[in-house]
Amino acid sequence: MTHYDLTGKVALVGAGAKNLGGLISRNLGQSGAKVCVHYHSGSTQADAEATVAAINESGSDAFIFQGDLTDPSKVQELFETTRERFGGIDIAVNTVGKVLRKPIVETSETEYDLMADINAKAAYFFIKEAGRSLNDNGKIVTIVTSLLAAFTDGYSTYAGGKSPVEHFTRAAAKEFAGRGISVTNIAPGPMDTPFFYGEETPERVEFHKSQALGNQLTKIEDIAPIVSFLVTDGWWITGQTILANGGYTTR
Repeated sequence: MTHYDLTGKVALVGAGAKNLGGLISRNLGQSGAKVCVHYHSGSTQADAEATVAAINESGSDAFIFQGDLTDPSKVQELFETTRERFGGIDIAVNTVGKVLRKPIVETSETEYDLMADINAKAAYFFIKEAGRSLNDNGKIVTIVTSLLAAFTDGYSTYAGGKSPVEHFTRAAAKEFAGRGISVTNIAPGPMDTPFFYGEETPERVEFHKSQALGNQLTKIEDIAPIVSFLVTDGWWITGQTILANGGYTTR
């Protein structure tokens, strides 16, 4: 991976304990940034602690923060705690999300509300607090999904829940531009993580693989370097969604 020097910078990673979030946290820390590693549930605490340990061993500084980011007050606390700990924030990356594959006619109101809260509401208030908290010339990146450019069944609440983030991002890019803050989305293709496999059949997994370069799913190692680029040399990209999916789909 290309090395970007983030010495003296502070990064906050929502859902930054494991999988893609964990790799992003480690990459930013190993590039010199101080990192707040957010995690949601107690079952992920060990992963968060391991990620923090890896960052600290690399010579940087990191700490963990637990909270449910569908609660705006907890999002505010997350940003405030990071600013108090490190004196400011330069980079905010949100990887929070939940996948559900289910037909519309079988989806309950409870499932709809949960998916909307996790995929849209949490993202909105994360961007809001980032806009209030980041230093001038900061960077905000949200992980969405390439399903935003797909015409498919089953993912109404997931793709539907992520789609408002594009509008949040465009508005924020304009509203925060006066302070030099760039705001972007990365939309991975179907990812080789436990979140994907739990919603798909083996046959559908093979179909998804067949639609991308190398007959493979998107890997976290394909996405994390794009985050590093966007928060450094790629600062001129703002208000946009980057479809990073190996040719799986496009607009």
